[in-house]
Amino acid sequence: MGLKEKDCVDKGIEYKVSKFPYAANGRAQALGETDGIVKIIADAKTGKLLGMHILGAHATDMIHEGAVLLIEGANVEAIAETNHAHATLSEIVMEAAHGINGEIIHQAPRRR
Repeated sequence: MGLKEKDCVDKGIEYKVSKFPYAANGRAQALGETDGIVKIIADAKTGKLLGMHILGAHATDMIHEGAVLLIEGANVEAIAETNHAHATLSEIVMEAAHGINGEIIHQAPRRR
């Protein structure tokens, strides 16, 4: 929902992107649903949420968080600073939000 990167480029909007993989989330691992990603797009200057994209299990259960904030014109920090229950898939959304400012809490190790 919201803008895609191409939309931002076409509109001349400076933006930041953060992605967080399902594979780095304990609940996704426990469910055996590690294929997926949450991607957040935010205005580079203001941090305003511009778009959120979720590919993976239970995406429809999580996208509402971004939809509400997008309608309200909120900053991505609103997602990052909201308490998310542990262990849940919604923590993937929180982690992606933290990533906009380079503050991801649980980063998956890189594969070699």
